[in-house]
Amino acid sequence: MSRLQFHFGCRGLKLAGSLDTAPGITGLLIVNGGNEIRSGAFSGQSQLAANIAKKGFPVFRFDRRGTGDSEGENRGFRKSTGDIEAALEAFRAMAPQVERVFAFGNCDAASALMLMGGSGFDGLVLSNPWTIEETAEDTNTPTHSPDAIRSRYASKLKDPREIWRLLKGGVDVRKLAHGIKASLRPAPAPSSLAQDMDAGLKTFGGNARILLSGADRTAQVFESSWDKADLRIKRCTGAGHAYVEPEHRAWLEEQVLSALRD
Repeated sequence: MSRLQFHFGCRGLKLAGSLDTAPGITGLLIVNGGNEIRSGAFSGQSQLAANIAKKGFPVFRFDRRGTGDSEGENRGFRKSTGDIEAALEAFRAMAPQVERVFAFGNCDAASALMLMGGSGFDGLVLSNPWTIEETAEDTNTPTHSPDAIRSRYASKLKDPREIWRLLKGGVDVRKLAHGIKASLRPAPAPSSLAQDMDAGLKTFGGNARILLSGADRTAQVFESSWDKADLRIKRCTGAGHAYVEPEHRAWLEEQVLSALRD
């Protein structure tokens, strides 16, 4: 196994890519989200690629236009279909033995894959999809849904330390009252973005799984506008948005490997 660094074309511009080589006929293409470079948050995508390639699956990563080492302007995830299609074409050219390609995306990268209906891919692994109407580049603090607020307070009430803080007066009562009031609001109607993502995913004919981090607000907002009984959903209790903790990274890796082996 080796890691190759290179450039490939996308509508007259040069995009930077990385290929972790492996002999397998099923490959993984990792799509970066927001302003992330192809290594991912805390080098998570780079480590994921290396570990997946060690299991025999080639992995292709890239910087979309306007990010990392790629040319052009970052036009956001809604306009990244051309970048993803160019990356898929380059992947197949550089690893001609590959017969099936799965895509993995976290946050708005997952949203981009859903919006394009997974076109060209045999399977999708969609992590913490972004369903806020603003772009992920604009804000890191999504509006919390009533379900997300209730989930947060429920977890606190299970923690003896939080109950002790409340009894000792260590909790801002006004803030607590505001939070309880917000949790009683009816759930908002799904955003048009969520509806577009749902419509796009319904056109996809391959296998898809949706990964949700239990401690991630983006995932909680997504779940508030999605069918909670969707059998494609897999939940990682306690995980944050980028799966930073070793046990959460291991869970993510196992989910990706399971998808590739299906």
